[in-house]
Amino acid sequence: MPSSSRSGDAAAEEPRQRVIEAAADLLAREGRDAVTTRAVAVAAGLQPPAIYRLFGDKDGLLEAVAEYGFVTFLAAKKVDPDPKDPIEDLRAGWDLAVEFGLSHPALYTLMYSEPSSTTTAAYRAGMEVLMGRLRRLAAGGWLRVDEELAAAIIHATARGAVLTWLSLPEDRRDPALLSTLRESMVTAVTHEEPAVQDAGPAGAARALRAALPEQTILSNGEQHLLREWLDRLAHDDAR
Repeated sequence: MPSSSRSGDAAAEEPRQRVIEAAADLLAREGRDAVTTRAVAVAAGLQPPAIYRLFGDKDGLLEAVAEYGFVTFLAAKKVDPDPKDPIEDLRAGWDLAVEFGLSHPALYTLMYSEPSSTTTAAYRAGMEVLMGRLRRLAAGGWLRVDEELAAAIIHATARGAVLTWLSLPEDRRDPALLSTLRESMVTAVTHEEPAVQDAGPAGAARALRAALPEQTILSNGEQHLLREWLDRLAHDDAR
């Protein structure tokens, strides 16, 4: 790409980022009602028409600020691809999400009140981090429910913790609320001991094969076919 094109892109992006950061600052200091196109334009050192040119309208600006929130949160995440304790890794991720919400209450509320926010690239990247944690738990036999339900429980408890805490008078904010909700989440989505002793497909296949005679949903033919598949998977790591 020619250097002049890169310079042009940077020049176009710089005022946009300046507006987003000015809006985020107003949001944090004075609340959502203070984020008017005129106030943001003044804070960013631009004329109000520039806001409409860059974002379309105020809703477009707020969506961009919500995306900025997800980007900021994602940058704070420290991802361990192979944690020593996947349950503690889950707790740490939940704590990080709640701490971000409590530290950025207005921004957090905006992030989860704009319907289009959950379609952004930063939100999807954050979800990939969470689903990675859940896949590791599932592969190790720790997960009590399926991954999609586990993700929903984790989000519901974290958001509930943040919004409930913020709704309480300061003298009634008991830290036990947060730790209790976190441990309720852990209990809901994980086993105390791994259901599969050997991580990986072979261990999971052996565990499922052992439980197969206890189920009545499958027909005899389906059980026979599934047992054949499980036998192959269970012995695959011995090859």
